[in-house]
Amino acid sequence: MDFILPSTPPAGGIPWQKVIPPLIPRLNGTYGQYNWSPKLLIPDNDNTSSAEVNCDDSGFTVQVDVKHFNPEDLMVKVRGDFVEVQGKHEEKKDGSGVTTRQFNRRYRIPKGVDTMALESAVSPDGILIISAPMLQTEDSRILT
Repeated sequence: MDFILPSTPPAGGIPWQKVIPPLIPRLNGTYGQYNWSPKLLIPDNDNTSSAEVNCDDSGFTVQVDVKHFNPEDLMVKVRGDFVEVQGKHEEKKDGSGVTTRQFNRRYRIPKGVDTMALESAVSPDGILIISAPMLQTEDSRILT
């Protein structure tokens, strides 16, 4: 069976419908009484550090799952318009090597956020919370 692929893959990737049926022609979405989908054949991303980013009138917040890291393994920095989060943890030796876990993430800080007031803390359930208020402007100050 010949596979004819373009010299460069399309921007959205090659649709699974064009690859799977020629490889497994008998299946076509079912195998006996069982249904299957391409999601069963494609592994989920190993995203060990998921994040939630919010920005509203009260401020800017990033929540990152860092439950596999101790607070001393984490570093939070502001560089330009970004807040950078780095985590590196060396685990115990196993056999002849050392296992290391690390990640680097960057989040764009929206305009109007007071980066000088940025704070970070790790919650008891292992969530790194980075927060900063919005800058006070002449229009937003409450006059008494």
